[in-house]
Amino acid sequence: MHQKADMQRWQGRVDAAEGALGKRWHQVVQPLEQATDAGGIALIGFACDAGVSRNHGRTGARQGPAAFRSILGNMPVRRCTAIADAGDVICVANGGDDGLESAQAELSLAVADVLAKGKLPIAMGGGHEMAFGSFSGLAQHLAQQEKTPRIGIINLDAHFDLRMAERASSGTPFRQIAEDCEARGWPFHYCVLGISDFGNTEALFQRARSLGVRWLLDEEMDVAHLDKAHALLATFLAEVDHVYFTVCLDVLPSYVAPGVSAPAPRGVALEVVEPIIDMIAASGKLRLADLAELNPSHDIDQRTARVAARLLARIAERTAA
Repeated sequence: MHQKADMQRWQGRVDAAEGALGKRWHQVVQPLEQATDAGGIALIGFACDAGVSRNHGRTGARQGPAAFRSILGNMPVRRCTAIADAGDVICVANGGDDGLESAQAELSLAVADVLAKGKLPIAMGGGHEMAFGSFSGLAQHLAQQEKTPRIGIINLDAHFDLRMAERASSGTPFRQIAEDCEARGWPFHYCVLGISDFGNTEALFQRARSLGVRWLLDEEMDVAHLDKAHALLATFLAEVDHVYFTVCLDVLPSYVAPGVSAPAPRGVALEVVEPIIDMIAASGKLRLADLAELNPSHDIDQRTARVAARLLARIAERTAA
């Protein structure tokens, strides 16, 4: 089910004495249907953790979109002044069907609609099962323009999410995307930064090798080795024309992001993550972004929500014209 934006959720401080330069997100955000000008960003909530449940993880991420908005509302407006809210895709169970596949299909349509309106979709999760829906929307959009689009997927994540399973879950989306690309006759370009050597089985490493995936381990991604990550990204970006950038918040250390399905004992520091965001945004190839696995049920003092909102706002700011 796709629910239109509830603008009552956008709340925040008003600094009237500061004038136009004192505005915050809650004062400029519009429902997507009223944001008629091209450009800017459009937020899409993905209120679903059925994939996390199928993957035997800690549920609660379906509350993620609400937690994002609660922090984003008070963000200061700077370069990004065109902000639209495209509402929430809500996963609805129906009898024995948990609704996952229907929610992914709805997300796909929402992403394609935002792209058709000339805006940058930024989806807010919700479990990382959202990735298949996000990619499908981008694929639907690009298939109308190009025969064989070169899409690069850049994933900040502790996990490959290439798992084989009888049913889709938060652990399978990029394997599903690989299969979808093969069926379309498209190349599969996938780069994962922050992989945990102790969070992925050897079967997943083997599958990543067989699919030509490029990755860096979390232990290779500290400030001292930032040049290595940038070199890999530069090479990867040069090989693609369109970028789908996805962040699983479990890539961050657990003391920074405790509110996720699978907290990271090591993770990748913000000092490394944020320059990567800047590099991707500066490429001019970013077409779609999402942030997954925000789980308010397990958050502490809104730490995870605050860092998630910071990363989303950074994407918005760095891509603003």
